[in-house]
Parts: sequence; C-alpha cells; structure tokens
Amino acid sequence: MAMWVFGYGSLIWKAGFHFDDCLVGFIKDYRRVFYQGSTDHRGTPEYPGRTVTLEPAEGEVCWGVAYKIIRKEDQEAALEYLEVREKQYDMKAYLNFFTEPTATTPAVSNVLVYIASADKKLNKNYLGPASFEEIADQIVHAEGPSGPNRDYLFKLETALIQIGCEDKHVNDLADEVRMLLKEEMAT
Repeated sequence: MAMWVFGYGSLIWKAGFHFDDCLVGFIKDYRRVFYQGSTDHRGTPEYPGRTVTLEPAEGEVCWGVAYKIIRKEDQEAALEYLEVREKQYDMKAYLNFFTEPTATTPAVSNVLVYIASADKKLNKNYLGPASFEEIADQIVHAEGPSGPNRDYLFKLETALIQIGCEDKHVNDLADEVRMLLKEEMAT
C-alpha cells in the first residue's frame, strides 16, 4: 500500500527522500502560519528562526505537494529521515488531500502531515502569533545551520509560485522582509 506525505513548507522544494509520484493540491480547514520556532535549521536556541506550521482554520485551504512512496523500504527510509528532519514538529495527522478546488471527494485520503502544535508542554519551540512586523524582523535576523531564516521564507514563496499557489500571508511576509533588508542596507 502506498504511503503519502504532504509538504507545506520546505518539503515543497526539498523532499529529501525517494518518492514515486507527487501531486500539487491542498488540505482543507488549515492555514499555513509562521508560528514554529526553528532552533536546529533556521535559527539557534538563543535566537530561533520561524518556520511554518498548520493552524486549524475552518473554510481555509493550505496548498502544497503530496508525495507518493510505494516500496516498503522507501517508506521506511522516508519515515526515518522525516522523524529526524521534522523532530521539532510534535504531531502527526492523517488528512484528506484534494487537487481540485470544487472537489468534495479527496484525491488521496490519509496523507501524513507533520504539525507543530501550540501546546508548549509538548512543543517547546512553539513561538505562536506575533505582529507581522515582529515575525518579519525575527526572520530577517535569525540564522542557523541550514542558513538564514529569510532564505527559508524566500524559497517557500518561490516554491509556492512554481506550483501555481498564491499564499497572501507568505507573499506579504516576504515583501515585508525584503523591505526591512533594504532599510538595513540603506543605514
């Protein structure tokens, strides 16, 4: 039986595991938010970066890519890899994945999704909501072993454009970060 994994952040542009097929689509009743702290990739424990997680949001959709993995060995290798890569995401959900905006029947059921919960007891890296300006400022200044936090944001923005998705939150945040960077260079 095939396994499916949904990517809504860096998994869109860098799966990092073998997959047999992929589909562009969305999950329902969630939205992408920059509420998860990254102390291992895009920030440090002293100055965490911000990466995306999902927040329940009735009536909204979150676009991304679902990866199909057929062979059992590939599934095991992908899960082993993802358990390390997504270790700061404390929840796994199995959700319906859609490819057509008007569809009532999912294209794929039980797609694995890694989610960073808002429960500070289970997820010590959850940063939660902040003002748009605070989130942008943190993204401008955070840097970790995987590089500057702003690169994560800009790669996500580009990846979403490449799959034909417009995410206003991501686009507006990227514009704000570019503006802050421009201001810093002018001073």
